[in-house]
Amino acid sequence: MKRIVIALGGNALGNTSKEQLERVRITAEAVAGLVKEGYQVVVCHGNGPQVGMINLAFEKGSEAGIVPNMELPECTAMSQGYIGYHLQQAIDQALVKHGISDTVVITMLTQVIVDAGDPGFQNPTKPIGGYYSKDEADLLMKETGYTYVEDSGRGYRRVVASPKPVSIYERISLNTLINANHVVIAGGGGGIPVVKDPDGSYHGVPAVVDKDLAAEKLAELVDADAFVILTAVDRVCLRFGKPDQKDLEEITLNQAQQYVSEGHFAAGSMLPKVLAAMEFIKSKKDGTSLICSLEKVGDALKGKTGTRIVNQ
Repeated sequence: MKRIVIALGGNALGNTSKEQLERVRITAEAVAGLVKEGYQVVVCHGNGPQVGMINLAFEKGSEAGIVPNMELPECTAMSQGYIGYHLQQAIDQALVKHGISDTVVITMLTQVIVDAGDPGFQNPTKPIGGYYSKDEADLLMKETGYTYVEDSGRGYRRVVASPKPVSIYERISLNTLINANHVVIAGGGGGIPVVKDPDGSYHGVPAVVDKDLAAEKLAELVDADAFVILTAVDRVCLRFGKPDQKDLEEITLNQAQQYVSEGHFAAGSMLPKVLAAMEFIKSKKDGTSLICSLEKVGDALKGKTGTRIVNQ
């Protein structure tokens, strides 16, 4: 039985609970189709809009004296819970519709281990939360010790570190659940970043791990056969949106590295996806890395669409 890890973007889930309930049905149908074809499936999802809304709600509630503020690791955990709940129910319903009633769908709260010495902690770049004036940001920095920077002329926002994932705390439990043929939802929002203490225990840190890199690390640790990153387009392209746009069907690691070096992929969108797909092939030379649209994931696994990155 082949094992597949799917990375799903948080923006694909919508901005409200109602939107999310509608959109997860598309994901659920795709996952149910893969289970029906005999795949063991792990779903990793983003949480960009969702954790931002949770964080902002606590910020504003705290400013109004209604509720205490909540730290980012806790907000990430909350987003994992409610997104996982929606995905879990939708996938279960889709499985039953396809005549599969004996497969359990489980959401795992996931802690991603990062290095306390990661250089990202010295240069926080990931914006979160609301927008503030310079005076407000200066006051918040003085009161909280957080870092705030000007964001595209819209005001000042808090920025946090984006360290690279090193491992996953629940990796043994994840393998146990997958081996039992459960559909597992894990690594939500890049996971809850934790660092190891001198006594061997772990504690959460205010940071955001890139979702695609966290999903790739998870794919490594569960020895997946395929790592699939779902996005809004059917294939990775060169010169995207221009008259001479070129769709890429299959590229080697060397070709992918050349395109990255030439700056073909945008840092905030396709670049982290390509880098994560490359990393998986480096770790598992006979594995499959795919970047494709959600609706066509089944066809992509059959080689009919998507961009496949291979070792040679």
